[in-house]
Amino acid sequence: MKKYRIINLDKHEDSRGKLIAFEKGVNCPFEIKRAFFMYDGDINSVRGAHANKKSQFLLIAIKGSCQINVNDGINSDSFVLDSSEKALYLDRMVWKEMVNFSENAIILVLSSEKYDASEYVARMEISS
Repeated sequence: MKKYRIINLDKHEDSRGKLIAFEKGVNCPFEIKRAFFMYDGDINSVRGAHANKKSQFLLIAIKGSCQINVNDGINSDSFVLDSSEKALYLDRMVWKEMVNFSENAIILVLSSEKYDASEYVARMEISS
């Protein structure tokens, strides 16, 4: 079974605008302990390029788009995040590379863990 998947996010819309909420067990498989966003990258930027021992992630393109290449040691796929109505869930120990950022892209990342540099894993550690 793959350790990553697209999650479709329910949009609530009325005359005031649109709203998407994140809730553990509804559209987020974990309790959110950290959130950050990436922006002002360009088409040549590469972000990520690592896996995490403990952290799970939910990635959402708030604005614009980017490509995310993933590998769980068995499966590999490439996703284009280009809508705020879908998220990419990444479980622990999934290699990720974010590339091909569109102009003005903003990518929101929700994490199950607080920042800890010691949990970062280089590519060669995943395949062993």
